[in-house]
Amino acid sequence: MQRPLLFAGAAIVGGLAFSAQAAAAEDLSCGLSNGQAASGEPIVLGAIVGKTGPDDFSASAMAADAYFECVNANGGINGRPIRYIIGDDQWNPEVAAQLAAKIVQDENAVAMVGNSSFVECAANAKLYADSNIVAVSGVGVPRECFSASNIAPTNAGPRISSTAAAEFAGEQLGAKNIVCIGPNIPNVGAWSCEGVVKWGEANGVTANTILIDPGSLDATSVVLQAASFGADSVVLGLPKGIMLPILTAAEEQGFDQTMNWLSAASGYDTTVPGTLGAVWEGKFYVNMEFNPLDSEETDNRNWLAVMDKYAEPENPRDTFAQAGYLAARVVTDALLNLDPADINRDNVTAALNKVDNFQSDILCATWYVGAEQPRQNANHTTRMAVTAGDTWKTVTDCRPSEDVELADIIAYEKEAGIAN
Repeated sequence: MQRPLLFAGAAIVGGLAFSAQAAAAEDLSCGLSNGQAASGEPIVLGAIVGKTGPDDFSASAMAADAYFECVNANGGINGRPIRYIIGDDQWNPEVAAQLAAKIVQDENAVAMVGNSSFVECAANAKLYADSNIVAVSGVGVPRECFSASNIAPTNAGPRISSTAAAEFAGEQLGAKNIVCIGPNIPNVGAWSCEGVVKWGEANGVTANTILIDPGSLDATSVVLQAASFGADSVVLGLPKGIMLPILTAAEEQGFDQTMNWLSAASGYDTTVPGTLGAVWEGKFYVNMEFNPLDSEETDNRNWLAVMDKYAEPENPRDTFAQAGYLAARVVTDALLNLDPADINRDNVTAALNKVDNFQSDILCATWYVGAEQPRQNANHTTRMAVTAGDTWKTVTDCRPSEDVELADIIAYEKEAGIAN
């Protein structure tokens, strides 16, 4: 298997593997699906992820890589293979900028696909716009991922996801006092929790924010601080590796019995319920930016089949992997509509800017790139799930977020006739 080049950081990602079912061969479909290996001049695509740092945040690109491997084994882009380059920014903006310059300028990538990082959007949004390259990110995190014209994440983002969790807490759990906990990273934690606070203000719910340093976590102090606000509910907008110690500390303090605990989509991982154990049965609620991981719908089964055949066994089968799969699908579909002898950055960007009706059973609603829009946030309709044994139980249908920051996005969708 042709593996991606990681310019910075260690080799292939590690993590816990999962397959919701043994994906059958008939579920496998990608690209031309003709069983013929692609050859000839490669088409260069890139990604930047935060693999090494406070937490491993590279599942999106690993899933995109698996899909591109499948595409290359099945005719490529009308005969041409994809060369997919992945860089590890180590959660460092300077490294992220260096990687983007190398991939975009030196390697002449025609698109960025499956990015997932806490720092790279802020570091590289201007470069992407100046270079006329679109980043179909898998997992947008900081505000800059959702405020740039040339970055279009497939996920909803931590602000939408955290706000949706707060909406559920207020409407379904009777929350009156919510604390939102996020990372003290520029335009991540404060921005995400602002959505919770503004929703609380509009709905008569008290909401406060705690920002923590991901690199020096004191989990017990964090949960005690949340309790000091008189919170009846806590929304965690944190990576899984930081979130779990906080939940453990909450259990040790008995707060699992006295508070509702919820999370943005970063908590929706198949290993979480079993890791937390029986004491958290039916007590930990998470937002789902996509379809349930074990869904039997066609695209979800295809994602798992692709992962089982082309990804490493240890690569996560989680919500962020779903995001990377979708990003790879979007870009592959756009490339297949172009003349393979004339694929360049400008016509790839033009093709991606015409994506206005991408449908998948993994998504709650239509996904699109807002052509000539100053920012992108197509995914803003999500679900909620709760711990149930060693797995998750979906507890709500798809619901659009009420985040006030979406006003311009909703207006654009109405004007463009996009049914979301």
